[in-house]
Amino acid sequence: MTGAQIILDPLVPWVVLVIAGAIALVLVGLALWRGLPGWWLRGLAAVALLAALANPALQSEERDPLSDIALVVVDDTASNRLGVRAEQTAEALAHLEARIGALDNTELRVVRVPDGPRNEGTRLRTVLAEALSEIPRNRLAGVFAISDGQVHDMDTALQLDAPFHLLKTGEVDDWDRRLIVRNAPAYAILGEPITLTLRVEDQGAVPPEAGDVAVLNYAINGEDMRRATVPVGEDMDIRVTLDQGGMNVLQFELEAPEGELTDRNNAAIVQINGLRDRLSVLLVSGEPNAGQRTWRNLLRSDPSVDLVHFTILRPPEKQDGVPVNELSLIAFPTRELFVDKIDEFDLIIFDRYKRRGILPNAYFDNIRRYVEQGGALLVVGGPELAGADSIWRSPLGHVFPAHPTSRVIERGFTPTISALGQRHPVTAGLERHAPVATGSAGEGPGWGRWFRQIELERDAGQVVMEGADGAPLLVLDRVGEGRLALLASDQAWLWDRGYEGGGPQLELLRRLAHWMMGEPELEEETLTATAEGQRMTVTRRTLEDSVGAVTVTAPDGSETVLELDEVEPGLFRAEWQAPEIGLHRLGDGVLDAVVALGPAAPREFEETIATAERLQSLVSAMRGGVARVENGLPDLRQVRAGRAAAGRGWLGLTPRAAHVTADLRVAALLPGWAWLLLAVGLVLGAWLREGRR
Repeated sequence: MTGAQIILDPLVPWVVLVIAGAIALVLVGLALWRGLPGWWLRGLAAVALLAALANPALQSEERDPLSDIALVVVDDTASNRLGVRAEQTAEALAHLEARIGALDNTELRVVRVPDGPRNEGTRLRTVLAEALSEIPRNRLAGVFAISDGQVHDMDTALQLDAPFHLLKTGEVDDWDRRLIVRNAPAYAILGEPITLTLRVEDQGAVPPEAGDVAVLNYAINGEDMRRATVPVGEDMDIRVTLDQGGMNVLQFELEAPEGELTDRNNAAIVQINGLRDRLSVLLVSGEPNAGQRTWRNLLRSDPSVDLVHFTILRPPEKQDGVPVNELSLIAFPTRELFVDKIDEFDLIIFDRYKRRGILPNAYFDNIRRYVEQGGALLVVGGPELAGADSIWRSPLGHVFPAHPTSRVIERGFTPTISALGQRHPVTAGLERHAPVATGSAGEGPGWGRWFRQIELERDAGQVVMEGADGAPLLVLDRVGEGRLALLASDQAWLWDRGYEGGGPQLELLRRLAHWMMGEPELEEETLTATAEGQRMTVTRRTLEDSVGAVTVTAPDGSETVLELDEVEPGLFRAEWQAPEIGLHRLGDGVLDAVVALGPAAPREFEETIATAERLQSLVSAMRGGVARVENGLPDLRQVRAGRAAAGRGWLGLTPRAAHVTADLRVAALLPGWAWLLLAVGLVLGAWLREGRR
């Protein structure tokens, strides 16, 4: 292909050329005004001279034509794979490849839109903008998008000057039901009801048999699945009460009706942190001892603890003649504490308490019932625990995990964590909280010694700490629905005072109290999972030496088996990059758990009915069209720029006729002497004409 044009390369500046032209025009005008018959020859001579000064040249080009580009954007996101949409997309792409391939001088380019990272949805406009940045605008003949129209990056700016068309997938009778969480609190007080607002919505061509009610199943932490019938299209309130501290996972699922497009948006996950309003603790101390202040200061330092503390300063057998009205004490409300209001306490602590005749056996039996029905009891034993007045010899002793041998060991020893305690969450890793010893701590984990221990023989429960001669020092046990801890020494205050460097008293007692309250992170047997993006960390805690593999069930029903590695004694862990977000279920044959990677229903499934509304503004601005694949694939035509590029049964492309210059040649129209000779001839002709006259 060739092209030619005339270009000017003046021999003098343009200003001089313009002035010369103006002078020539005045002279020719003067000749015309005087009536000279050769005025027109004079004018032509002036033009010839001006042309010589302008130096006109003929520029010719050798052009190589460039093909037009038709861009096809294929939506490969999850919502465009529902139902028959994947097949429709493949069919539409094959049709465009065949028709565009049959056009002369037209090139096809295909870009695909993957699922957006971090639950960003369909980024069709973003992918299109990136593709357009690599295509010369003078070659773009048209853009075709094969999509369901559910686009989530509408704020992305586009600079497009070619027809834009949408080939819409989906079927006209598609319909879907989804579950929406309107309102859910991030925190909740344990034992107090909270209200969540949910809504069930139908979209698309809903058939009459779908009904106006739906069946909702919901569970807290994967347990106690409940069933309810809820209305469709109305907000509804669900009242739940949390009884487990820490993060609680509330799972809601709609039973999938027949014929809906997908059930991926029928589930919702709500994570609520369960907090205790206040921890009510009853501390009953025997005769004053060095550790009493330690217990009181520890419990008083926590603003979330309501402490009721009674110390038996004046036992019934003490007779010193002091009038009762001069004693600065109150009567010990035994019946009110141990009968009427015992169930209001979260934790009862007996610190070096012995039977004094103040609490009858019926009250101790009531404390036993309190523990068996879900209460928590901590017994800190001194020499009294080994004596004849030990509370172990009361009805409360029936739930003790160990019994005293009546021997009191009074020599220095360093508390150690037992082999089982290395795995138990109450004492596992406790050495990391040990201060640097400054005295003669002897052998052990690096903390100070104690100097008194009550010898125990274990009957049940778990020995997590050992003392002198390997005897049980701290024994934990589950009694019915409650929990009991037995500490066979009253010397923990030495750690608090920093004797021989002290020890992790605060951490030990904190864990002990939280374990007795049933905090999930301190359970002996747990299966948990945490998520960061789409990376899942699975943690299994156990008192056993090994654990089985964990099976992860993805939202689409596929299963993945994970082998866990032991990272600490009793703690097994595995990390896994999940291929998709949504609700995942975990199980190892013993325990089950659920975890949500992102929302339970990804953004791709919030709205699933195919639509052209979100791309209609772009289609209209570029004079394009919308064709539903279900109704047949359109023909392709070539139309001129500025014309409507869509019609009934066809979509248009605009030929661009772009090219690249391969060779360029420039040649003068006439040599300088020829221009001069022409001007002289015209002047001579004017002279002859006017001379004859």
